[in-house]
Amino acid sequence: MSGIGGIRTFSTGAFATDALRRMADLLHHRGPDRSGVWVGQDVGLAHTRLDLGDQDRSRQPLHSGDGRWVLVLDGRVANHDSLRSHLDYPFRTGSEAEVVVAGLAIDGISFVERLQGEFALVAHDLRTDTTHLVRDRLGIRPLYYRHVPGGLAFGSEVKALLAVGPPPQVDHRSLDAYLGTRVVPAPDTLFEGVKKVRPAHRVSIMPGGHVEETHYWMPPEMDPEGAWSPADAVEAVGDGVRESVRSALSADLPVGVHLSGSLGSSLVAAQVRQLRGDEPVHTFSAGFDDGDEPHWARRLSTLLGTQHHQVRVRAADFEDLWPRLTWHRDAPISGPGDVVAHLLARAARDHVPAALTGEGGDQLFGGHPKARYARLAERSTALPARLRSTLARPVERHLGTSWSESFTAPERERLLGTPPPLERRTSATLGADPVDRVLRDDLHHRLPDDLLERMDRMSMAASLEVRPPMLDHRLVELAFRLPSSVKVRAGTAQWVLREVARPFLPDEVIDRRPSPGRVPVDSWLRSGLRDTARDRLTGPGSWVANTLDRSLVRDLVDRHERGAGEEVRLWTLLCLEMWHDCFFGAPPTAPRPRRESPSVAAPGRRA
Repeated sequence: MSGIGGIRTFSTGAFATDALRRMADLLHHRGPDRSGVWVGQDVGLAHTRLDLGDQDRSRQPLHSGDGRWVLVLDGRVANHDSLRSHLDYPFRTGSEAEVVVAGLAIDGISFVERLQGEFALVAHDLRTDTTHLVRDRLGIRPLYYRHVPGGLAFGSEVKALLAVGPPPQVDHRSLDAYLGTRVVPAPDTLFEGVKKVRPAHRVSIMPGGHVEETHYWMPPEMDPEGAWSPADAVEAVGDGVRESVRSALSADLPVGVHLSGSLGSSLVAAQVRQLRGDEPVHTFSAGFDDGDEPHWARRLSTLLGTQHHQVRVRAADFEDLWPRLTWHRDAPISGPGDVVAHLLARAARDHVPAALTGEGGDQLFGGHPKARYARLAERSTALPARLRSTLARPVERHLGTSWSESFTAPERERLLGTPPPLERRTSATLGADPVDRVLRDDLHHRLPDDLLERMDRMSMAASLEVRPPMLDHRLVELAFRLPSSVKVRAGTAQWVLREVARPFLPDEVIDRRPSPGRVPVDSWLRSGLRDTARDRLTGPGSWVANTLDRSLVRDLVDRHERGAGEEVRLWTLLCLEMWHDCFFGAPPTAPRPRRESPSVAAPGRRA
């Protein structure tokens, strides 16, 4: 686990080494154990590292043996041993980073397409004076860049880029996307001029400032009908899951597993238990006062024989964590799940340096209710608009997806006073059938822009490395080759994954309907957070009220207090206000050290 950053200049003058050190300081939580800086003629790189108890003693930034390449790497190259055995190179260390620079020295930048795992890297080619920013296929590790006067800054997190160049500005063109889904799709962010490197992309910065973008991977199309029998699909997925979990485990590294209640996380835990034999395995779960998740997680832990740890999420802790986690996320926290993810990471870090999750299982194999009802949803588009609108809310409640959309397109246009910019409107995702289209849309948008961003930032805030074996790109490729009929079969979601799990888990776990275990934001906004919501969203100092349609914002606050159930919309606006306070109310700085507390609490007073 690492933080990476750097600056590329296109004008003459002394290079600001102190700017690189400021970037490294802001990424300290991603790598608190070691840091390094390298400065070239017109480029500088910074690196911070967390030691995971392995034998890697290499120092980054790292030079290739021929002196041509300089590299900083964040993440894990799962196939580094295999690559090392096929490279004719005088290796000096056992580090994954040296395997990457060796491959660059031999094959050039195209070597990154052979890397497996979750990673982001910056590789500077001294011969061609070209800087390459590369992100893994699924977008598990983050990477951003920003044009600044005379150059370009890049790094693992936005906050590091804000240490270079002029004060940031809000990108008002991204507000429509945020108000719709509480995230901004790549390559944009809520910061003007700050871009995400898209998953499976390489951004090359040429001499003079020209930037080229290369897309190096896409999931395959679905195989022809009849190519897979259900039995063949179950066997292939079983082999794929087992190999993905094996790849995510390091031989000498103790790991834990986050039990989220999903089938994917339960199956990952069962596979870890099988592969680790008699070695202790730690599992972690979060529970709420109104949910049954702790009881279920304890039952699963007993069945698997793990050492289980429970985190209780209570309203009393949000007030402390809301601003701190906003700073870590570089964006408005997209849902209460951000807080839960951080609490789990914080608990896990007390026992293990790394944890595995089941993230991606729903998105690959149709576990989300919207995949199950995808065909029905597409047919409904033929209905008259008024009827579609009437049916939308009941269907959302039935599917448990009320948090999926905050404001409708007409509501967003009223709030902003203008329709979304043409260049920010997204086109429909292509696929073989409705289920395939839903899963591909999740893979390209919801996973990298929300769930994986949440996983990375909330775990990094606790200096914990988190690995999602279900998102091994080889398993992803297999999943998208399979027909939808083995993912959603006879009304059963994740059918193929359920069948894979049956030899390892009892039916009571496989066929269990997970409890949502939602944080009770609705009641909080009518009680302890009522005054906070009104002050932040309607007061004279409210950025949201002064930027959006004040009357509509005030109406939402009034309606919720009268029992209308507007908690999702109010959460969306409150988190936007907190983000603006954090990054624009004062110069952004690292939050104060966290209080030692067994749990976490609800947004409260204005900081």
